[in-house]
Amino acid sequence: MPRSQQSSSRREFLARAAAGSAALLAAPAVITASKSDSQIIMGEGDFKYEVTHDFPQLPKQFTWQTTHNVAVDKAGNLYVIHEGKVDQPEHPSIFVFDKDGKYVTSFGSEFQGGGHGIEVHDENGTEYLYVCAYQQVKALAKLTLKGETVWKHHAPMKSGVYADGEDTMPEKKWGRDRFLPTNFTFLPDGDFLLVDGYGGYVVHRYDRDGNWKSHWGGPESMKGGGKGGFNTPHGIVYDARPGRTPSVAICDRANHTLQYLTVDGKYLETLTGFELPANLDTLGELLLVPELGAQVSILNGKNEVVARLGGSPKAERANRGKPETWKPGKFVHPHDACFDPEGNIYVAEWVATGRVSRLKRV
Repeated sequence: MPRSQQSSSRREFLARAAAGSAALLAAPAVITASKSDSQIIMGEGDFKYEVTHDFPQLPKQFTWQTTHNVAVDKAGNLYVIHEGKVDQPEHPSIFVFDKDGKYVTSFGSEFQGGGHGIEVHDENGTEYLYVCAYQQVKALAKLTLKGETVWKHHAPMKSGVYADGEDTMPEKKWGRDRFLPTNFTFLPDGDFLLVDGYGGYVVHRYDRDGNWKSHWGGPESMKGGGKGGFNTPHGIVYDARPGRTPSVAICDRANHTLQYLTVDGKYLETLTGFELPANLDTLGELLLVPELGAQVSILNGKNEVVARLGGSPKAERANRGKPETWKPGKFVHPHDACFDPEGNIYVAEWVATGRVSRLKRV
């Protein structure tokens, strides 16, 4: 389901969340995990979740290759994209699971070696997948939910940001003149924004047919010390939660902040207190912030932190390649997270062996 257009029908969950916000704000927003019998419970009060690590199970012929992002459609199906290995070009990069975590299908081998951002977006009753890839793939694409390509594009050379060849002969080169897109968000008029979080540090605006229209942003050194300029603008969401003036929130990851701007890139404000925020999602009044610093934060409509889930000390999260050292109810490197229609949360972690956890609301 589109991150900026979650259904307003979830009134029961939102009412409970709002009622619990005041109580949680009265105490430090550091949430611990507890274990009861075989259940791992993370959180407290109205932000309590049963955690299932490694929730979706791959068939034996596939392996996770650094899981990156997750998305959910209206039916509750889960879409997971991993970076993939460029030397395994026939291996899928995108996997689909039902709401019970059972494998449904897979596709997207063209994104192997660069799979990164994935979103489900409803367009006049038809849902599509929007996918972007970095490394040497350097592309954005619109797919059907079955994996059929509607369109696919490389660097928007009209922007004047990129080096020659980025649109026709992408190479595994990094820099501010390279196209290394990371995530999408969608606007009410049908356009979408694509953030180039590893390349030009800019935000591109496209129409739904993938036609480039404009861009804004850039490295912070060029844009007023972080006010409208970025240092790894990795995640993005159009924030139109109830009671808020619609605007765009960006994870300025290397600065450990969220920046708010207008849809045209005018700087509004900065939120601090995060550790490598990676992407964003909304549900009703709530804002979800997965952080590579081993936690997932939940903010209320006033952008006050009401829960922090799964935090781990730096010494523990250093073992991103050693699953045997990971502790139940703790995260290693949350790279993306999203709500499903019932308020459950899926978390994808940036670990070589891959891990996607479900946080089921209790």
